[in-house]
Order: sequence, then C-alpha cells, then structure tokens
Amino acid sequence: MSETHVIFGSGPLAQAVMRALLQDGQAVRMINRSGKRPADVPEQVEMLGGDAYSTDFTRQAARGAAVVYQCAQPPYHQWSEKFPPLQAAILEGAAANQARLIVGENLYMYGDTHGTPMTESTPVQPHTRKGKTRAQMSEALLAAHRSGRVQVALARGADFYGPGVLESTMGERAILPALQGKSASLVGKPDLPHTYTYINDFGKAMVILGQHEEALGQAWHVPNPPTLTQRELMTLFFQEIGRPPKMSGMGKTMMAIGGLFVSGARETVEMMYEFEQPFNVDSSRFTRAFGMQGTPHQEAVKATVAWYRRWTAAHPS
Repeated sequence: MSETHVIFGSGPLAQAVMRALLQDGQAVRMINRSGKRPADVPEQVEMLGGDAYSTDFTRQAARGAAVVYQCAQPPYHQWSEKFPPLQAAILEGAAANQARLIVGENLYMYGDTHGTPMTESTPVQPHTRKGKTRAQMSEALLAAHRSGRVQVALARGADFYGPGVLESTMGERAILPALQGKSASLVGKPDLPHTYTYINDFGKAMVILGQHEEALGQAWHVPNPPTLTQRELMTLFFQEIGRPPKMSGMGKTMMAIGGLFVSGARETVEMMYEFEQPFNVDSSRFTRAFGMQGTPHQEAVKATVAWYRRWTAAHPS
C-alpha cells in the first residue's frame, strides 16, 4: 500500500532516498527552499518549496506523512549555528504529524578513534566543532524519541560517492579529472584504508529503517562494501573510465592554504584526521538485522561513472 513519504532536502542523499521509495512504489514529496525540481527528480515526485527553519512550514510540509526523512543541511561552514535549529524545525514537523523521523548522519560524533574500526557502540567523543555539533544533534534526536515526542532512527554513513555526488572527497575533484585524462585529487594519504558509502545504499538503508519498528530509537551504520584504500577505489574509477590511473593526495597544509580562498576547504582542515590514519566503519549490525549488504564497489563505480558522463554532457565546460 502506497503511503506519503516526505524528504527534507533535494541533494544527493535526498535523491537516493527518493529512488529507493519510488522503486518501492511509494508516493514522495520532496522539500527544498526554492521548490525547483532538480534534473534527476521525475515529475511523479511532488516538489514543495519553503523555509525549513520555520516550524509552521515544516508542519505543513510533512502533512499526511507516514515517514519523514531528514537529508537537508546548511552550508558546511555554517553548521554550528544553523544545523541544530534546522533539525529542530524538521523534528517538529514530523512530530506534529505523528510521522517517523529517519535522519541521515555522518560519523563525526565519534571523534578520532586512532584507526580503530567504528561500530554503533564506539564512544561519542568529538573533538572538532562539527563533531560536537553532530553529537549534540544526535542526542537531541534520541532524547525526543525517549520522551515519546517522535519516533526516530539515525542512519550513519561514511564519506559517500555515487550518482549526483559532486561535493565529496570522492567527487568532482577526483572523478572529473579522471574523465579528462588528468590526475585525480584525493584528500590526505591515498594508501590508507578508508571506508566509503555508496549513496544509493545510504538512501535504501534510510528507507529500510523507516519500515521497521525495531530500528527506532537507535543509531545504525548503513551497509558499506569492503573497505579499500582511496588509491584502490580511485583505480577502479580509472579502470571503468578506460584510462591509466593518475592521482595525488592533498595534505593538511595544502588544505589549509586552500582554505584561505575556499570556505569548504577551510572547514575540511579540522576533519583531516580521518584521512591521515585508517578510517574503518563496521556496518555488520545493519546487515545482520535487516539482511542488506553494501553494493560491491565495481558495480557502484560503474553507475557513478555513467552518471558523471551524463552530467558532463549536460554541462560542457
């Protein structure tokens, strides 16, 4: 039976959730500020524009929803001041409509685990500004669940790549140069293990969490394929593209210099610990509970390259 599912955000993660819901035959309403339909969002998806910081708007936007998916975020350099009130307003929209709330998160709240694989039981010990923001927001969500105000589940993914993902450490700065026969630019040390999440797996996992009552009130690591080094993963991209692999890593000093001119690079500097030692994420608990496994990298890379080729054809330089 089709239900209404409301997605706050219209970026890569929101669209991955949308694809999973449409494949499941569900009715989808997608929310962004402008109401403008992104190129990859089909006409069957209802688009609604408005201010997601306004609880009046979020209550209206989530009207009739069985499940609300929180995939929206402010600009990276405005997380501390803008992310908590955004989440609070979206939570209010879900609660007012008695909808389940499934929230897409990253792994910043764990802080530096010194290469130890992260599980859902890893202590929350953030040491960065963005990590502390994430930890506070996660606790606010779980507290709202414990109080009975709203039913919540948290989906935590690693750095991701895939269709629609441009702003990522395995995004346009790596894949677009590879398509052009140039050197891919990676972050940190390319030969250390680094877990990556395929964006479609992230979206599918969020939908699964919304379907299972036993998932509520908890954080879950979304399924990932086996961890590779950045060099190994980028080599798969070059193989799919059909060019010899060429890549280099950008260290903390270069990121800091780049941050003098680009706010996104400046904000990445405090997260460089993730790329200067092994970064391993254990998602086996999700697989045991719900049977879903991460898409093999070869399959995910193929789909990602196909999307980038379509994108570059539509955006000639």
